Amino acid sequence: MNELKEITKRDIDFAKWYTDVVKKAELVDYSNVKGSMIICPYGYAIWEEMQKVLDQKFKETGHENVQMPMFIPESLLNIEKEHVSGFAPEVAWVTHGGEEKLDERICVRPTSEVLFCDYYKKIIKSYRDLPKLYNQWCTIVRWEKTTRPFLRSREILWQEGHTMHATKEEALEETLKMLHIYEDFQKNYLAIPVIVGKKTDKEKFAGAEASYSLEAMMYDGVALQNGTSHYFGDGFAKSFGITYLNKENKLVTPYQTSWGVTTRMIGALIMVHGDDQGLVLPPKIAPYKVCLIPINNTEEVTKSTHEIEEMLKQAGITYQTDDKDKTPGYKFALAEVKGYPVRIEIGPRDLKENKVTLVRRDTLEKISISKNDIITTLTKLFEDIQTNLYNRALKRRDSMIYEAHNYEEFTSIATTKPGFIKANWCGDISCENKIKDDFSMKSRCLIENESITGPCVCCNKPAKYRLYFGRQY
Repeated sequence: MNELKEITKRDIDFAKWYTDVVKKAELVDYSNVKGSMIICPYGYAIWEEMQKVLDQKFKETGHENVQMPMFIPESLLNIEKEHVSGFAPEVAWVTHGGEEKLDERICVRPTSEVLFCDYYKKIIKSYRDLPKLYNQWCTIVRWEKTTRPFLRSREILWQEGHTMHATKEEALEETLKMLHIYEDFQKNYLAIPVIVGKKTDKEKFAGAEASYSLEAMMYDGVALQNGTSHYFGDGFAKSFGITYLNKENKLVTPYQTSWGVTTRMIGALIMVHGDDQGLVLPPKIAPYKVCLIPINNTEEVTKSTHEIEEMLKQAGITYQTDDKDKTPGYKFALAEVKGYPVRIEIGPRDLKENKVTLVRRDTLEKISISKNDIITTLTKLFEDIQTNLYNRALKRRDSMIYEAHNYEEFTSIATTKPGFIKANWCGDISCENKIKDDFSMKSRCLIENESITGPCVCCNKPAKYRLYFGRQY
């Protein structure tokens, strides 16, 4: 492994710091496939933890996993024109099979709406066939020009739900239900505070009637869209000719949703919680909650290490034991880079008093405890660390949310302070575009439950909405 001391300070060069952390924590490596990354075992283990939690939540709400093809014929992709136009710049095309030129181009799926619609047309015939609640864990390809590990890659590991419903009301309920499952997961497992809201028409998903997103703020004040849920109405279904016989024996069209998250959430974990020592993982999502570090390989230390391993196994607490031939200082630093929530230092001096030293990753506080109290102490520590990480991220995020009442104030904030800006908006796309052109800031989502007083921040016409604006990854 590279020298751990080489991690760039995040307040000096945040982009370089991020790259250093993903490399030195051994989350990813670069490949010879341009624009694509290798997800290393530790990085993939974090994704597996996310997948495990979310998959259970999906199944608890009646969803089933399926697997669709990764290729889409061009004629199929072109059925829904608005949808295909939104993805056209990022589509990767297959033109040959072996030496033979294909009669029809085939794209590598950028998303799977059309595949699900093509399938649903075959299997939905009656109201008894609804709802269809399907989910897929897969990869997609989008030909990004600028890539960065986890945040933007040409090959993306993700989850996408696609559902069909008998009524508009059921589909809207599904859209919001899944949005709030994501919200709960990100707040209570990733310890990331997210702003949840509806996207503007300009920013909604291609082909959707309404899109909702989870907007997280990174340490540097830049937004990361950390998940989306879309209501499609019956537009896709009509384009694909999907109909069914309702209870009155009439042919009608169903209503559709889709929703998804990606390994981008790992990037969010790094950029929200990480520090100058490296990764900091919330206990609820850490693949290994504890790192055991034996100090000196004496018989007593080895025996105690095995005893503690057995205690952790019995308690269902995941752990790693670092017994490599390295100095204790190196092992401590490595545990910090990897972000294990707690490390346990097992040394001969402490063991004389039947004690060990616990170090919590979020604060680096050292705690000396009896070996007999390890499990009860860890249980309490995990709760404290999880809560502290969320509250710390929430405090920082809220300290970087500003309000602008006119364009002069907006300009002053946008050019001097990182973070989000709350502002009134008239609803005209030209104002959205002006703010994007002037400050490289996009609307993040609409603000609900706030009274609208005063004019649009951009044009001074009467305001219809409240919006969050922010720069994005």
